[in-house]
Amino acid sequence: MSDQDLAEKLVSVLQRPDGNTNLRPVHSIGISATGFFEPSLIARNFCTADHFCNDRSDVIVRFSNGSGAASVHDGWSDVRGLAVRFHLSDGTDTDLIAMTLPEFFAPTPEGFLEFAEMAAPKPYHGQTPWQKIAGLLQLILPKRDPYPGETISPDDGAIEFADQNAFAQLGVMQAAQIGAPVSYVREAYHAVHTFIVTGEDGTKRWVRFYWQPIAGVLKTNPAATPVDDYLRQELKDRLADEPARFSLMMMIGEVGDDFNDSARPWPPHRKRIMMGTLTLNAVPKDQVAQCEKLSFNPGLLTDGIALSDDPVLQIRIKAYEVSSEWRGATPCPFSKG
Repeated sequence: MSDQDLAEKLVSVLQRPDGNTNLRPVHSIGISATGFFEPSLIARNFCTADHFCNDRSDVIVRFSNGSGAASVHDGWSDVRGLAVRFHLSDGTDTDLIAMTLPEFFAPTPEGFLEFAEMAAPKPYHGQTPWQKIAGLLQLILPKRDPYPGETISPDDGAIEFADQNAFAQLGVMQAAQIGAPVSYVREAYHAVHTFIVTGEDGTKRWVRFYWQPIAGVLKTNPAATPVDDYLRQELKDRLADEPARFSLMMMIGEVGDDFNDSARPWPPHRKRIMMGTLTLNAVPKDQVAQCEKLSFNPGLLTDGIALSDDPVLQIRIKAYEVSSEWRGATPCPFSKG
């Protein structure tokens, strides 16, 4: 199967039965915000990309729920996303796409497709109290009860896949227990894949980026959250009152780290560089043109940042292009061909 065929198959499989083909197949529900990015004083030492060398770059971002459902369930446990587009001084753009999981589910495009096929939502079958007790006697944690109105499970197929593939176990376990945030700006977001950055002295480094909220990470209790749709209004209210900020952190890989497998996390003691501060201060009124029609892409890079050989990163680039074309979004503005 060619990469193009595989990307098209991925996008098709990721479409949920309760989704909408006019929306993204995953991270369907979201909201955009605007602001600016200011690099740290040492950022240019490690990366010569435009947004790390100029005093300030304007940005537009999109926060999202990970689910591909067309309905809003902010209080449900779910992975969240943050896509950031930096507007560069030469008129081009570069993107950084992140999620609240620090690792991916599979190390290869074929594994990603198999995961997507097995993890497709299935009818929710809850457990009786006796089934839960029987599981606990075998040291098996019981399934959570469905949320009110939840009829399909996002976890059963993914857990079955993880049972058969050790590389997926960490990501699937974390996704199943991730919870719900009190705000989109109270989450940490990980770019997951490895990129290659070039410093002022020409040194190349293999790195992973993540966004750390200045206000700190804070979860809510999904079972105690009565309102399904609160995150978008919370962001509007928050930014109308004061800006929200994130620190962009860059973890530097070392010999022995796997640069091409996003399903394998790096050791937590790796060196980290604070590359700059993202400040968000407004929500665009036109959330169709300035949010739903935007096409972000992890391959939209600029000089000073290059792709690693991670094969899942390569197929995600193509899958984002397929998704953008299929839903009639604004074409991704690749500046480097």
